[in-house]
Amino acid sequence: MSLGLYLHIPYCFSKCRYCDFYSAPGQRGVPTQYVDALLRELARFAPEAPLHPDTIYFGGGTPSLLSPADAARLIAAAAPAPGAEITLEANPETVTEQTLCGFREAGVNRISFGVQSARDSQLKTLGRPHTARQARAAFAAARRAGFPNISGDIMLALPHYTQAEFDETLELIAEGGATHISAYLLKIEPDSAFGRHPPEGLPSPDEAADFYLYAVEHLEHHGYRQYEISNFAKPGYEGRHNLIYWNCGDYLGLGPAAHSCMGGRRFYYPADTEAFLNDKAAPVMDGVCGAEDYLILQLRLRKGLDLAAYKARYGKEFSTAQLAFVKNCVKSGYAAFDGSTLALTPAGLIVQNSILAELL
Repeated sequence: MSLGLYLHIPYCFSKCRYCDFYSAPGQRGVPTQYVDALLRELARFAPEAPLHPDTIYFGGGTPSLLSPADAARLIAAAAPAPGAEITLEANPETVTEQTLCGFREAGVNRISFGVQSARDSQLKTLGRPHTARQARAAFAAARRAGFPNISGDIMLALPHYTQAEFDETLELIAEGGATHISAYLLKIEPDSAFGRHPPEGLPSPDEAADFYLYAVEHLEHHGYRQYEISNFAKPGYEGRHNLIYWNCGDYLGLGPAAHSCMGGRRFYYPADTEAFLNDKAAPVMDGVCGAEDYLILQLRLRKGLDLAAYKARYGKEFSTAQLAFVKNCVKSGYAAFDGSTLALTPAGLIVQNSILAELL
């Protein structure tokens, strides 16, 4: 079974207005002490031999604030398996061709740019520190640096959103050479700046759903096949690291607020960077990854839930009432079901929570 390694880099220039991820804004780099703490925890989980993960994912925060030399130290310590996917999230304004070449030489083979929008006015509303011009330059620099796999993020249903804004953003990312695109509906999180002071001009839920369906259609038209509720890829470029999550595989997360699931057991580090630095943040056990998690995560994927695998893994089967509900979902255009695999359509993914409520 594949093993994924997630390394959380909590530092960033500033906190985006929609973000409620654990991060430490106001930073211009990643302290060496923090990298040393990650190496300490890596050695703690693999005291006798390297982990040899199949994927490594540097998430944040802003992982591109790492120096390429520190990224190389972390990758070398993990000793990834041959052919491993190694992803680094990057903000466009934090990279140059030189640093991207450094990350590539360090072993990073997949770069993921947080673009969000091609309109500078929207980026300012979101609190993003980059411009559309910087995003274009980052894609071009990544291509010159030799990255074979480039991903870009798009946010949908933003304040005063239009289909034209989506088209412009898709054009920027596609022309930039992206092999993968993540497209997310804006969610107003209570602990974010938007949660405290909601922006004007937010689309209604029905309008947001229409934007989502428009995005799915146009991403497919440009060759980006939907494989998960918010993720689209050229053939062969699906994100292998996140697929480990969605298939309930083993993954180890290191850093404050990082979550793990190893051998079906969940644990996480407290959201406290200072405690993590000083080795005073022991992982907290957080239950198990069971049948409900598997059902929820498999139905995020366009390939859907294999009922035979569900039964073999957890001994679970749908009841007569649940199968009748599934048939109604098919009639309504929310799902496809051939008797062995249940898969949600894009319209079904929009109302996934309501469908899950009937199946759990």
